[in-house]
Amino acid sequence: MATVVLLDLNELGSGIPTLTDALGRVHAESAAVCLSDQGHMAQVRLLVRKIDDPHFMLDWPTVTETMKRAYNDLQRTTELGACGVAILLVRQLTGLTVIRASKKGTGFDYWLGRPSSEERLPFQESARLEVSGILSGTESQFTARVKKKRRQTEVSDSTRLPAYAVVVEFGQPQAEVSER
Repeated sequence: MATVVLLDLNELGSGIPTLTDALGRVHAESAAVCLSDQGHMAQVRLLVRKIDDPHFMLDWPTVTETMKRAYNDLQRTTELGACGVAILLVRQLTGLTVIRASKKGTGFDYWLGRPSSEERLPFQESARLEVSGILSGTESQFTARVKKKRRQTEVSDSTRLPAYAVVVEFGQPQAEVSER
C-alpha cells in the first residue's frame, strides 16, 4: 500500500527560509484559487508523474470571494501557485528547501539548499529550481513545458549544480519534478 503524504499549502506562511510569511501566503492563496477554479476541493490528490510512492494530497486555505477578486489574473496566479506547490513538493522529495530567490536571466527561480544553510552565499548552494504552472492543459502541453523548463536551466550550468524543473498543472492536478 502506498504511503500518502499531505502537502499543506498553509505551511508556506512560515518556516521556508526564502519566503516571508506574506509571500508564502500569496503562493498558498494563489494555488488555492487555481485549484478552486478547476473545481477541486481541499485534500485532492496531486498526481506526481514518474513517482509511484508516495502518493501526494494537497490541502489549501479556504478560497473566499475576496481572494478570487485579488487573484483575478489567473495567468499570474497560476505561476505564483505553481511555485508554492513546487516548493513543498521538492522539499518533500529531496530534503532541500528554497533558500534564496534567483535573479532574472539565470534560467531558474530559486536556489535550493539544506534548511540550515540559509546564510550561505549563492555559489555554495546545493541545487537550482525552475518552476512553471499550467492552469489546465493537455498532455502534449504539459510534456512540452517540462522540456522547455529543463532547457531553460542550461543557462546556469556553469554552477555545476543539479537543476530541478517542476511543472504544476492544476486541472488534474498533476506535477512533474525533472532533475538534470
